[in-house]
Amino acid sequence: MTSTTAVENKGAAQLTAAMMLSGTLGVFVVESGASPFDVVFFRVLFGALALGGYALARGYFRGHGFTPRTLGLAALGGVFIVFNWVLLFQSYENTSISVATVVYHTQPFYVVLLGALLFRERLTAVKAGWIGLAFAGLVLVSGVSPADFAHGGPYLTGVGQALLAALLYGLSTLVTKRITGVRPHLIALVQVLVGVPLLLPFADFGAMRGTGADWGWLIGLGVVHTGLMYVLMYAAYAKLPTAKIAVLAFTYPAVAMVMDWAVYGHHIGLVQALGVPLIVTASLKVTLPRNTGKTGKAGKTGSTRNTGSAGNVMAPRVAGAAPVTPADRTPRTPVAGPAPRTAAHGTADASRPARPVASKA
Repeated sequence: MTSTTAVENKGAAQLTAAMMLSGTLGVFVVESGASPFDVVFFRVLFGALALGGYALARGYFRGHGFTPRTLGLAALGGVFIVFNWVLLFQSYENTSISVATVVYHTQPFYVVLLGALLFRERLTAVKAGWIGLAFAGLVLVSGVSPADFAHGGPYLTGVGQALLAALLYGLSTLVTKRITGVRPHLIALVQVLVGVPLLLPFADFGAMRGTGADWGWLIGLGVVHTGLMYVLMYAAYAKLPTAKIAVLAFTYPAVAMVMDWAVYGHHIGLVQALGVPLIVTASLKVTLPRNTGKTGKAGKTGSTRNTGSAGNVMAPRVAGAAPVTPADRTPRTPVAGPAPRTAAHGTADASRPARPVASKA
């Protein structure tokens, strides 16, 4: 095994671990029992402590590379990413972890469309076709019918929240891609720090008084799903080619769907499942670089390796992660059945078994 292969294998293991952690995010959110605003507030608070401690230990604050412009861009990206999390977590309540996660995975298409709309980035007919296919898959996965549009309800609201969350993530990606010369750990730190004063007016500390042992879920969201997961991802990005990053990113929704079934007994229906391969295929076609047929010194076709700096690669669509520069309890007994829609659809609610989520959208 060559040293290059060993490095790439290590990066693949790191990114797979990060994506698997991200797949458990929904369970931590639901089991905390807190409202989405409270969950995100404490996530950014504990996440800032974890990332700040890591950056301090590694000496990243020396020669940080921020300018007033790039610091402002990082803060703006933080506004988008924080409210993206709030909307995604609200979507968990109104749909299910499975449905919300798959709908949320339309983020790369928003990046392409917004780039073309706002920055006149080139949108080819081929990419437009793949995006159209992805949204056809989205219609299937969401399970939304004309009756839902006629009568509304929490399920339709939840699908809309996941789509809006994906849109905000796309905006954050476009903003963050314009930051160069700064370590991604520091950009992520700025983004979560922005969330603390931003969400403070929405946090309900009175509702948190009886949280007790459930603080462990909130601490885990900050330390594990923000601190540890970011460190693993950013370490992996520097070791992997873009193509492998794009493929491994799908570990996240796969694990999220398995966790939703294993813990809550929710699974998407057959018709909904038909939309998943459409979204996955289109996402890979839009995300992966085109093969130009040129070969490098080693005779390999020109694939580029992500160096971890700005603008090199679109970040994997991770509920718990800010965009890269270029989301001890006995689980409820699973109940076989499709992922919940709304009370009107006659299926179970996606919230935790012990007590209802403190706030409903």
